[in-house]
Amino acid sequence: MTIRRNLLLAGMAALALGAAGAHAQDNVLRVGTDATFPPMEFVENGKRTGFDIELVEAVAKAMGRQVEWVDIDFKGLIPGLISRRFDMAVSAIYVTDERRKVVDFTEPYYAGGLVAMVKEGNTSIRKLSDLDGKRVSVQVGTKSVGFLSQHYPKVQRVEVEKNQEMFNLVDIGRADAAVTGKPAAYQYVRTRPGLRVLDEQLTTEEYGMALRKDTPELTKAVNAALARLKADGTYAAIVKKWFSAGAAAK
Repeated sequence: MTIRRNLLLAGMAALALGAAGAHAQDNVLRVGTDATFPPMEFVENGKRTGFDIELVEAVAKAMGRQVEWVDIDFKGLIPGLISRRFDMAVSAIYVTDERRKVVDFTEPYYAGGLVAMVKEGNTSIRKLSDLDGKRVSVQVGTKSVGFLSQHYPKVQRVEVEKNQEMFNLVDIGRADAAVTGKPAAYQYVRTRPGLRVLDEQLTTEEYGMALRKDTPELTKAVNAALARLKADGTYAAIVKKWFSAGAAAK
């Protein structure tokens, strides 16, 4: 009788521990990102920071959850999300019809678009049509690759793994221009003089947080949290912190 009682108590304890562990896991929001795209997400003094990072942390807090970040190259974000390596992907991801076929998105949380950057003093590229025939650096896995291929087939694409590499190639003259997202472009020219952004944008698009199609309730919860942050002023404060008035208006 004592043995059976002890076994029963042990079983109950194991169930309790399992439930506690599951509950703890429920409070964790695993988010994939490629923290190499300032000011959206980047590493400074060994710590992730940036607009997306701060916004996701605020969203998770509003949901009563903690964020567990998963670092991954941009091109692996959507595949990693689909394969359940994380619950959500946030890394300045444009909402596109192609991506909507395989993942869901939250409501757009910031307007961006593709822009072209050239070296100061470059007189051969004054407008977007001047990109034809030029060497243009782009990051693998981003919309820039497909967009240039479709709309600027005469461009000589120089594909690189990291965002910073695109700018470096223009700096040293191995590329005539770089095509990237507007926030990163304006952040770079503010902090590293020598490059300029063409006035005309290639596209005007919006960023969204990507989630799996089999987690509609999570998507709904994240959207609700975003709405609360916009209503209580938290979102506006984060935008003001990371984007100057001039850059946000462009």
